[in-house]
Amino acid sequence: MKSILHLSLTVNDEAVETSVAPYKTLLELLREDLNLTGTKHGCELGECGACAVLLDGQPVLSCLVLAAACDGRSVETVEGMASGAGQLHPLQEAFADLGGSQCGYCTPGILLTAQHLLEKNPHPTRDQIAEALSGNLCRCTGYNQIFEAVESAAAWMRGER
Repeated sequence: MKSILHLSLTVNDEAVETSVAPYKTLLELLREDLNLTGTKHGCELGECGACAVLLDGQPVLSCLVLAAACDGRSVETVEGMASGAGQLHPLQEAFADLGGSQCGYCTPGILLTAQHLLEKNPHPTRDQIAEALSGNLCRCTGYNQIFEAVESAAAWMRGER
């Protein structure tokens, strides 16, 4: 068994070459090796959604994905949401404006999951937003501000704001 694996992947639109132990998760790779600490270490059981990232455009719980499974793939973290010019993504703006984030621990995973939803469905209903975010737990906001922020960002992204 190999003790070190060499990986090539794309993280936030940048090519990354790295070496990892075969047991290392994507969450550990992002936080410990690539210093992308926006992805949060929550329950480590796949139950809270704090570690959600986009893998090849699909939301995944990075605590449950081995880094080795990401070889040749594309990962987007919350650090990759803002434009290259430093402009926040409309979701990030809406969360800041509408109080969709309080302690902020759950926010990166929610933002990326919501981004995926809005890319698939630019006109989501409140129920569709709730369903899409059902795997992301938040202890601070009570969810209403989160849902309102996603609705506001959707309108902004459709050019209605």
